[in-house]
Amino acid sequence: MNSPRRWLILVFLVALCLGALPCRAQTWKLATFENREYVPLNDVADFYELRLLTGGPAGSIQLVSPGRSLRGSISSKEFYVQGIKFILSFPLLAFGDAIYLSRNDLTKLVEPVLRPHRLRNLGAVRTIILDPGHGGHDRGAVSPFGTESEFTLDVAYRVRDLLLKKRGYRIEMTRKDDTFISLEDRTRIANRFRDSGLFISIHFNAGSGIGTGIETYLMAPRLVPSYNGDGAPTLAELQQWQGNAHDPENMALATAMHAALLNRLPLDDRGIKRARFHVLRENQLPAVLVEGGFLSNADEARRISFPAYRQAMAEAIVMAIDNFKIATAEAATPDAAPLARSAPAAPAGPYSDEIETMLRQPPSPPGTGPKVSVPTSN
Repeated sequence: MNSPRRWLILVFLVALCLGALPCRAQTWKLATFENREYVPLNDVADFYELRLLTGGPAGSIQLVSPGRSLRGSISSKEFYVQGIKFILSFPLLAFGDAIYLSRNDLTKLVEPVLRPHRLRNLGAVRTIILDPGHGGHDRGAVSPFGTESEFTLDVAYRVRDLLLKKRGYRIEMTRKDDTFISLEDRTRIANRFRDSGLFISIHFNAGSGIGTGIETYLMAPRLVPSYNGDGAPTLAELQQWQGNAHDPENMALATAMHAALLNRLPLDDRGIKRARFHVLRENQLPAVLVEGGFLSNADEARRISFPAYRQAMAEAIVMAIDNFKIATAEAATPDAAPLARSAPAAPAGPYSDEIETMLRQPPSPPGTGPKVSVPTSN
């Protein structure tokens, strides 16, 4: 329990939108802890017409209403909306008889996820910038079945073909073949479309041990630690980067993307996380970076090597873009905003049978798995 001296009730804000707090006739009781502002979950529940349930095992809490579910635990950054995992900027805190959510997480996570139709810093989405990670001498993660640079390019072409054929977007690719493109050039390409574009960086993961699952990254807001940092404050956290211009839009896009990937791909949910990767930090567009599984994990590497898996991943990316556009339209309602939807236990859609057949096959010997056939750049 933290000392009461470290807490200070600052002010009662009645029917104000001060500092990007959600605007409605509402009394927000702000508190500070270690120079950081927090909002009582009771206020959050009242504003969004949710019921706050506390006293669960290990300090767990829930915010619920018909069709909506948010849950987390005191002192934890893990937070779930509709069963989809988010990593909060700061843990939920308890003081006295109240539980607190950071103001940053209220305005830049909960609000854009629950009410994406209220986002206003977004132009008409006409251009999709696809960024296949790595390339050339930078092969990225390597598996017995192929390299990250091969697989990301293949997924990007599949997305391009689906979008061009069915939806009429303008598509820009930061690379169209096995060429090395610097991070600076990738964001330079993207920023030409800052008024009408979305940026999607496609990757596959690698790590020590047996890492598994899907994760989605967006730009970390100012004063928020990067998930991949060591916890120590950094100068980068103090700066307002180009990528911070779209903090709420980034969260809405990341939510749509992560939910769609979980819907289509039979892998674990590693969560929606914040980082300061160059392609997020220096981007003037709403931007996300997706990790579609671990090439360092033998089972997931085998799955990724199959065209059916990469087609399902491409379908998920396209579905996410559609859902983002629907959810952020001014005429949309919260019920019509398909951002965070509970993912089924198995992938849905036309590729599920092929994926399930694939998963029942025994592992191939190293070097004998299916190889990627990259389409032409025409």
